[in-house]
Amino acid sequence: MRDWYAYLFIGPSLFGVVAFLVLPVVIVFALSFFDWELLSDPTFVGLDNYRRLAADGTVWSSLWVTVLYVLLCIPLQTVLALVLAMVVNQKVKGVKFFRALFVIPWMATPMVLGLIWSWIFDPKDGAINQVLDLFGITGPAWLSESSLALPAVALVSVWQHTGYNMLFFLAGLQGIPKELYDAASCDGATPRQRFFRVTLPLLNPTMFFVTVTNMIGAFQAFDTIYSMTAGGPSESTAVINYKIFHTAFREFDFGYAATLSIVLFLVILLVTTVQIRFFSKRTTYDMS
Repeated sequence: MRDWYAYLFIGPSLFGVVAFLVLPVVIVFALSFFDWELLSDPTFVGLDNYRRLAADGTVWSSLWVTVLYVLLCIPLQTVLALVLAMVVNQKVKGVKFFRALFVIPWMATPMVLGLIWSWIFDPKDGAINQVLDLFGITGPAWLSESSLALPAVALVSVWQHTGYNMLFFLAGLQGIPKELYDAASCDGATPRQRFFRVTLPLLNPTMFFVTVTNMIGAFQAFDTIYSMTAGGPSESTAVINYKIFHTAFREFDFGYAATLSIVLFLVILLVTTVQIRFFSKRTTYDMS
């Protein structure tokens, strides 16, 4: 116990992790074996909630909607963030202003952004359809058509998070030694070859962090979807997190909502594990 004083420093953080992360997960897992309507006492039902889950088509539909949402968001915002990072990594006048400008959307509250974008996508008075009307194009009802609602919501997420992810790629780009580019140029490498043979491989640690954190965030999407579409139309934007919310706070079925939360946890854990295994052999942290 010579290092007892170290525990004084890690104690507050350890308490936060246990109280606000580990303990809630344990409680939710335990609650998934109960039937609880909040106002009554919990009733132990064993695996009934999981049996119900296996036969619940709406849950699997919401999981599929979530996967589509992730596929619409993550590749696009990752590529755009990398492109923006390469643009603002140039030594030009006023570049710091644009770096800050691109991050502003991420600082806004998702619920407020959802309300603003709901107006932008409004079929009658929305900014997008008014611009289309100038060219004689009749804009669709973006948030009222099942085929357009999910891409529209995903676009808002991409717009909000691209600038934030740009910062990580910018830091990664600035951490690559300039000598590597000079050596590649001396060997006759073209800009395209320098990008794919030098930049991308050395950005793997950054790419790993960005994709993992963004994937986790996308699977837990709720705020913007709730304020823009409330899961509609026809549940075309009812991601799994919205399904959990609806089950718990609209149907007051907290035991089953806990079961859905465990499923979401396992899906995120599986996806994250796959990403870790994919990047583990492709990532180097030594640039010396």
